[in-house]
Amino acid sequence: MFITDEDYRVVIGENALKTISQVSETNRRQAEDEAAEEIASYLRPKYDAVAIFNATGEQRNSYIVMIACDIALYHLSASLPQKMGTEVRKERYDRAIKWLEGVQAGKIVPDLPLATDEETGDTLQGFSFHSEPKLTNNW
Repeated sequence: MFITDEDYRVVIGENALKTISQVSETNRRQAEDEAAEEIASYLRPKYDAVAIFNATGEQRNSYIVMIACDIALYHLSASLPQKMGTEVRKERYDRAIKWLEGVQAGKIVPDLPLATDEETGDTLQGFSFHSEPKLTNNW
């Protein structure tokens, strides 16, 4: 998986990881998959989401790892007893989404692999706006 136990320890610490770990492994993996898809939905128009989430070790973008942890933990916090730590998780989730929206809008440019067209190999730059030549209908 993209997120490791060590990544969680950096984001929330050892004791909090033990608390989160009481949630089933299946729920944790599902939350991680949901987080990856949520991040990818913002990054796909310009970046190669498959390459981003297939990266391992030092090849992973550290900020993407951090927000993936934050979003997964946000989804997991809903299944904890009495919604433990919900305020902190909500704050970090909101910050992650704000960053993703900044990337999507082009205001933030992370160091991520760009998406390319499989047929031509050209880099995709989101939407391309152009018009057709002006028609003159002089009869």
